[in-house]
Amino acid sequence: MWVRHQLKKHARPRPDFPGTGGQLALHLIQRAGLSGVGVEPIDEGGDHYDPETRTIRLSRSFYRGKSVSAVAVAAHEVGHALQHARNEKLFYLRMSLAKSVQPISKIAGALLIVGPMLAMIVRAPSFSLVFLLLGVLTLVLQLVIHLVTLPVEFDASFGKALPILSNGAYLAPSDLPATRSVLRAASLTYVAQSLAGVFNLWRLLRLIR
Repeated sequence: MWVRHQLKKHARPRPDFPGTGGQLALHLIQRAGLSGVGVEPIDEGGDHYDPETRTIRLSRSFYRGKSVSAVAVAAHEVGHALQHARNEKLFYLRMSLAKSVQPISKIAGALLIVGPMLAMIVRAPSFSLVFLLLGVLTLVLQLVIHLVTLPVEFDASFGKALPILSNGAYLAPSDLPATRSVLRAASLTYVAQSLAGVFNLWRLLRLIR
């Protein structure tokens, strides 16, 4: 709720801005010499950088909009493209972990649904315990991904995007406090997911006990 509030708060149209979020992303890509990186609008799925296709995807309101939120989010996603191009270790660690855990999560999720029913059919309570342990393992792996993701996100915001926007004079000094708020919100999106993961893990461990 706080993240959404910050993004909405600073999404007020700014006719004085020279370009939209999408135009800024393209400009920064060209300026940094990031060949093969594209920018496209999306209707759903959230703003993100896709390392598989080397594409920055922005919600239509940010892609077409002229606002502090649009500019800051666009710069944040360009920050991820920079991490990718520079072969930064944490970015690649996060990417490889996500690739490994994704199929495991899908399988474990299906087993958690089917497991209790199978346990009832075969009348073996230990069967359910095995599936619960699989769920715990999946949640632990997801939590590790979130913990690795946090420094990657903060670097994209404050190690890449903010210096680019401030040093490049893309924004007036008076806009920088709002920009910091938006970039902080963009970084902290994964904190909520991490906390949810901890809570779900705690619930499963209580069930096992």
